[in-house]
Amino acid sequence: MTGSIIDVVIIGAGPAGIQAAIHAARKKIRVIMLGRPQHSALYGAHVENYACVKGIVNGADLLATGLTQVKEFGVEAAPEDVLKIEKEDELFKLELESGRILNSRTIIFAMGVAKKKLKVPGEKELTGQGVSYCVDCDANFYRGTTVAVVGNQSAAVDGALTLLDYANTVYLISRKLDVSEKLFKRLKSSSVELIEPSWIKTINGEDTVTSISLQDNAVLDVEGVFIELGAKGALELAAQVDVSLDTEQFKFIETNRKMETSIKGIYAAGDITGSPFQMAKAVGEGCIAGMNAAVYARKHKNF
Repeated sequence: MTGSIIDVVIIGAGPAGIQAAIHAARKKIRVIMLGRPQHSALYGAHVENYACVKGIVNGADLLATGLTQVKEFGVEAAPEDVLKIEKEDELFKLELESGRILNSRTIIFAMGVAKKKLKVPGEKELTGQGVSYCVDCDANFYRGTTVAVVGNQSAAVDGALTLLDYANTVYLISRKLDVSEKLFKRLKSSSVELIEPSWIKTINGEDTVTSISLQDNAVLDVEGVFIELGAKGALELAAQVDVSLDTEQFKFIETNRKMETSIKGIYAAGDITGSPFQMAKAVGEGCIAGMNAAVYARKHKNF
């Protein structure tokens, strides 16, 4: 393992991630918080039921204050998405959208659960029958086929590049890509067929996906549509390192009271651990996860 080692990497810049960063940094260790606060569910919301906060408070303002706080505690806040996580010996290797590689003793998942939908005809009816929201989960089912990925950010580009190892033809449908220069160069040097600016109007098929119609009425024959709006979700990243999910719905990361997951050194906090989906819960769990991840990292400084 080369390069400097980070003690705690927090994926997510919402209330859970911010609180985790504050409490981890108080242990005088190296902490990095990844993500963009504007992607938090709190960003477009208003808060009026949080203890000790009077009246209605704008969520974006709360996040801006939180970002200032983490920086004052010495946390590096990087507005980047994580593309891949691997376990290497006793450490975790994270690949960011910029190409930057981080080596960390611990990880805290704190980026929520929402997977955005296109809300176009055919999407709901064909979900699981050619419509997928997780390239990492379902790519293997599309070997030798033609598929489309739709999205504007890092998850869509990385998903399209990943699918090249499986599908014969990969289309990427985007209104306007918003990714790092390095990721864009990887895309342009690949065989992914970028269709931009454009968007999917309908997903077509009876029992399975057979084609998609675009806004200009062009029709592409495809057997799979991967909807990757935004950054990679917690469940996709968790799957890369075999973190266990809840046994009832398989929608949330399972944790104990210390916010530990099934993998040593990996913690989770906030909406990704299940309901209730409230800022108070997210902040409390972020506090617990941050403190315990910091303790774990300090105990394992020898690797």
